[in-house]
Amino acid sequence: MPWVAGVDGAKAGWLAVLAPFEGGGLEAALAPRWTDLPLARAVMVGVDMPIGLAESVPRACDSAARWRLPRDRKPSVFPPPRRPQLACATWAEANARGKALDGKGISRQAWNLAPKIRELDAALAPADQARVREVHPELVFLRLNDGRPVPRKISAEGRALRLELLARAGFAGIEALMNRFPRRDAGPDDVLDAAACALAARDMLTGRATRLPPEPPLDARSLRMEIWF
Repeated sequence: MPWVAGVDGAKAGWLAVLAPFEGGGLEAALAPRWTDLPLARAVMVGVDMPIGLAESVPRACDSAARWRLPRDRKPSVFPPPRRPQLACATWAEANARGKALDGKGISRQAWNLAPKIRELDAALAPADQARVREVHPELVFLRLNDGRPVPRKISAEGRALRLELLARAGFAGIEALMNRFPRRDAGPDDVLDAAACALAARDMLTGRATRLPPEPPLDARSLRMEIWF
């Protein structure tokens, strides 16, 4: 039976939720490095991490994703580092480099993702995007909720609704995985987001997922700059 997987960054590295394509028992795994994740059996992998990086201007997929989200959720989409900034050693250096590139610096939130973006960028070639694709969990939950705003995931209401939406879509049992790992290594929100990415991976295979933009541009490494949900 084919499997799909969803991956989110976590404090201890990377957290993956794996699911049989036709539904059934879910599994979770935590690994310090991307290459240590048990993804070999997954025919499609969604990951909540930028793949494909612009040289200077914002990525069209980020702008399109932000436009789709409700006002209070738009900040969940923020510009990732531009490719030249990945070579920087510190936030201050990357911030100055961004301002020299196009007049825009980089937020500390985006810079904190740089180590994982570097790791993923080093692990993927353009051909790998046939199987490993960028996903934005908030867009997944918005789609599952028929376009209606979903409360913030840090709220009890938002967490409960996300669990309900995942269960309705065939991903029951997520709650059992949410406390599997120590909070110092991975939080319940990481499990929710990884599960949303796995669901998007399943829907990519069935044609129910959406890609932004429909015809994505390529970056300097010929990686597609796209977001799926």
